[in-house]
Amino acid sequence: MFKKHLAAVLATLLVTTPAFASDHGHDKHESHAHSGGEMCTGFGPQTPRDIDSTKGENTRAFALSSDYKQMNLCNIHMHENAEHKSKEFSVFAGEGHAGYGSGYKANLSSTLSKAEMAPLAKPACKSDHGDLQPGDTIEVHWVHSSADVTPGKTLAACLSPKNSNPDLRVEAQVFVLVNDKNALNFNEMGYGGNIEHGFHQAKSIPNDTGKPVVFAGSTTGPSYTDSTCSPLQVTWSVRPKVAKLDINSLAKWCESNEFGEDHAHGVRKLVTSQKLLSEIK
Repeated sequence: MFKKHLAAVLATLLVTTPAFASDHGHDKHESHAHSGGEMCTGFGPQTPRDIDSTKGENTRAFALSSDYKQMNLCNIHMHENAEHKSKEFSVFAGEGHAGYGSGYKANLSSTLSKAEMAPLAKPACKSDHGDLQPGDTIEVHWVHSSADVTPGKTLAACLSPKNSNPDLRVEAQVFVLVNDKNALNFNEMGYGGNIEHGFHQAKSIPNDTGKPVVFAGSTTGPSYTDSTCSPLQVTWSVRPKVAKLDINSLAKWCESNEFGEDHAHGVRKLVTSQKLLSEIK
């Protein structure tokens, strides 16, 4: 029963509401992080968070996972605007609706050149919620599992019949999209059948955007709030610096990939209550 329940939870995370580090004071916009209603209790630490703050009081600790290179890549997806907040992505996007139009934008978006902001010939990664444009911010999640699995659609791909409760780890990177083919190529960060030392791995994940902030958290996505917590335990590794990504390469990836991903998903509002956050050590 537990295995079926967990599989059902994972399978719906990307179908219904897809998802899934010196202290800075909360700015005037962060009232949006509070969902109202009674705060959920008894759950493990939640995500997303301000990764520049190490504070957290949630004591339902769990062991952090192994390095992602010792786990199997099981899913790649992205969110429109950053779910997390850091010094380099701290421009509040707005209250939004159903997870869209919220989150945080990269601070450098306003410094992009005219060429980098040049409009596209056709829409990129279009969905019912719109498409992506040069200057937009996205947060990409490379999800890894300790189970013996092959990358595939939704977080259900992170389970196997022999391991229904694996360790989960997300490597996260925030990008600002530019119309520049000399910027990073997202197809070089995809999967494409890449296996290293016996593990399914992305072809590459940025390693020059600051030391990742690693912490215990949960799955994300707009269905979760301060009063509706995610029950799943996830080790997060969030890079604190923004990188420029060629939007043309991302558009091509959206047209065809192993994960059935063709658009950017909505975000969960920032979790700010220390009772819902783990301490970053």
